Amino acid sequence: MPSHSIFGSPEVRAGRARRTRGLGGLLTAAVLILGPTAHAEPIRGAGSTFAAPVISQWSRDYEAMRTDGGDYVSPDWQVDYEPVGSLAGIMRLEQPEMDFAATDAPLPSQELDKRGWTQFPIVMGGIAVVANLDGVESGQLRLSGPVLADIYSGRITRWADAAIRALNPDLVLPDTAIEVLHREDGSGSTLAFTRFLSQASDEWRERVGADTLIAWPRGRGERGTSDLSALAAATGNSITYLEFGQASRAGLPFVLLQNATGNFVRPSPEAFQAGLAPGAWDGGPDSPAKPPGPGGTDAYPMAVVTYAVLPKDRGQERVNRVLDLFRIAFEQGGEEAAALGYVPVSSKLAGQVEAYWTKNFGSLSN
Repeated sequence: MPSHSIFGSPEVRAGRARRTRGLGGLLTAAVLILGPTAHAEPIRGAGSTFAAPVISQWSRDYEAMRTDGGDYVSPDWQVDYEPVGSLAGIMRLEQPEMDFAATDAPLPSQELDKRGWTQFPIVMGGIAVVANLDGVESGQLRLSGPVLADIYSGRITRWADAAIRALNPDLVLPDTAIEVLHREDGSGSTLAFTRFLSQASDEWRERVGADTLIAWPRGRGERGTSDLSALAAATGNSITYLEFGQASRAGLPFVLLQNATGNFVRPSPEAFQAGLAPGAWDGGPDSPAKPPGPGGTDAYPMAVVTYAVLPKDRGQERVNRVLDLFRIAFEQGGEEAAALGYVPVSSKLAGQVEAYWTKNFGSLSN
């Protein structure tokens, strides 16, 4: 993928910043003279821990751009985002003070219509399977969907099981118990992982199923991606699933995962992009609810799309502030997203999203 932002090179963005600097200085001066508005509040969001690192980066960028070198920082230019998990984020959106939720488990059109909400993609990435085994380096262990389903259901309990050895004939695997780890809170990462297991195993699909929150047949749970990552790092002989970028920054060893074509694929932004290609979003009534397709030979089989969900009843001014945040993220946040291990939205997709905004919210101010 190109290393530059989806809406311009670093030189173009620098020019844009120079052109807006004078306006930012005037805004700062005006605030110092007139005082802050009586109802200045940060943009409030909650939800996905999968996307939390990139939303946090975009929030810092947004504040820096709106401050634009001035001394005054208005709460209006700040973002208060709580990484509580996709399910909890959607539940919190019922609270009138919340401006948006971020979810890796997109809502069906019927629920959006019932609640008067809108939904659009903001970033993409993938779920890595992590195996913390002594003597096994990252990218050495191979696993398939059926074997993973058997591990998480309890049919396979030891690393030296014949089914695992058959996929890894050149590895010396310890004859030790597998420590199964998972999310215990409602999570879009769990939905992506259990969808993969359900596609691979009829038994898993019938007995357990796929959802953001499930009754796990076995294993230990932890809340949030960061805490689950720490537990995986501290637990020998363990296996779990984590957002790729956060697992990578923690130095945790990845598994090569078998895709629909039979290839074993290492998680990477390029492999996630290949897995997302069939799941393009077109703004139609049901397109947000469709999971990504299987992709081709190089596709990673657990790609994820994170969506922002906005209520229509929060008032135009509050909606415009949220859309301003994501517009700047689309225009200038592609490099940051890629550096954190995500796949930024393309310029074409960004254009489709902005057209969706206009359709749902009317003319938007910059």
